[in-house]
Amino acid sequence: MVAVDISPAMVERLAARARGSERVRALVMDGEHLDLADDSFDVSASLNGVSLFPDLRRGLAELVRVTRPGGTVLVAAFGPPQGAEFIAWTVQAIRAAVPGAAPLPADPPPLPFRLADPDRFAALLRAAGLTGVRVRAEVLDTAFASAGELLDTVRSSNPVGARWITGLTARQAAEVRQILDGMLRERSGGRPGAVLHAGMNVGTGTVASAAAASPDRPDPAG
Repeated sequence: MVAVDISPAMVERLAARARGSERVRALVMDGEHLDLADDSFDVSASLNGVSLFPDLRRGLAELVRVTRPGGTVLVAAFGPPQGAEFIAWTVQAIRAAVPGAAPLPADPPPLPFRLADPDRFAALLRAAGLTGVRVRAEVLDTAFASAGELLDTVRSSNPVGARWITGLTARQAAEVRQILDGMLRERSGGRPGAVLHAGMNVGTGTVASAAAASPDRPDPAG
């Protein structure tokens, strides 16, 4: 198995976890320009990766290019923002602590949610050269031990979350943490941590031929 990320720190972390396993190679690589041969893998997958690329269609085309004909491409990305509790709860707490705080942008949505529309998601997969495309809804459960861990995750997960957290004053940050602590305790029956749910769209398709779709093809969904 080959795992790639543009961040050396992420690759180092995965390599450390996989140390001793000869089945995993972790490489620093740009997902829009994979330094991998055509038709190299039976399965290519992206979990909240391709959806963050500046050029989404280029990233999808690269996944298709490195997958053998008859192979499977799988892309998982967040569904609607309101279905991602770790985001929705944080926005709710910030808006309670900071009157007038802007809501989560909707048009366009933040990059993590650009594949929230399953019909657009499916159309993009077909435009990338996949057949038998299917997009199904799943739920990802994540345990957060504390409000602090939740805020750390939001801050480190994407630039939008980082701006939210770093833009708070010390007093506002303390109030947001207190609000989130109460929400977590309510969910878990009094314990400091809880499991939050996030709706996910999981798209799959089959590479029909060796010719991958060109990244310059028009986006059929606008």
